[in-house]
Amino acid sequence: MNAIEINGLIKKLGDFKLDIDNFEIEKGIITGFVGKNGAGKSTTINLIMNFLRRDSGNIKILGKEYTGKELNIKEKIGYIGDKSGFMKESRLKDIKNSISLFYKNWDEELYNNLIKKFELDESKVYKDCSKGQQRKFDITMALSHKPEILIMDEPTSNLDPVVRDEFIEIIQNIMEKYEMTVFYSTHITSDLENVCDSIAFIEDGKIFLKGYRDDIIDSHKIVKGRLELLDNETRKYFISIDENKFGFEGLTNDCESVFELMGEEATYSRPKIEDLLKFYIRR
Repeated sequence: MNAIEINGLIKKLGDFKLDIDNFEIEKGIITGFVGKNGAGKSTTINLIMNFLRRDSGNIKILGKEYTGKELNIKEKIGYIGDKSGFMKESRLKDIKNSISLFYKNWDEELYNNLIKKFELDESKVYKDCSKGQQRKFDITMALSHKPEILIMDEPTSNLDPVVRDEFIEIIQNIMEKYEMTVFYSTHITSDLENVCDSIAFIEDGKIFLKGYRDDIIDSHKIVKGRLELLDNETRKYFISIDENKFGFEGLTNDCESVFELMGEEATYSRPKIEDLLKFYIRR
């Protein structure tokens, strides 16, 4: 069973149109959702969470249509977004006490461990916490009821690199322990580089590339060489190309053909997720 299935999803917001024909998020793995700001990542997640009403299409969570009212599905979802929805005038401990009552699987020991790990003061009022502390608390609350699916929209945007690494490590550990599915939307591609199992790229409301991370990366190459190597024949094998007076750098998904034409006069390297996003967007 897939954790999430999207079919024929359309949503118009002013001049922007989200149009996702088919997208499946496999159960038990980390799926990265990558795109620049405004590409449609948050809109997709808001539609999955039923924060927005879709114009057409259907979304299934754990095999069932989700409208936001099904409590048996809702309690299986953990969500971390740009806004927590918590009462900002409340103390962290009071927020926990009121929300934990709604989850059958609430794990107080896990909650306390995360509070300690993130060095949070439960007596503090939410609005008086720094942005980073607020995000750490959001993460703690999302994980402490041991959701089957964790949906995250830019979860590390207010965290310093050290805490980001800690957060990713915690996600991996909890995922493995509780067989959790993670759908991780971000423009910070380095967060996903060694973490995600599958990945989907979105631009202008459309998913243009998706699959298992290693399959996608291994099927592409970054090629560098002298400008003289570029002509009408060689250019057609590139997704896009950067050129300057010193030479060129391009992304190809047909390295065999490029190598036949350029041979060892060019250099070939494995792209990063950031490279894939950059060159496809420039296409």
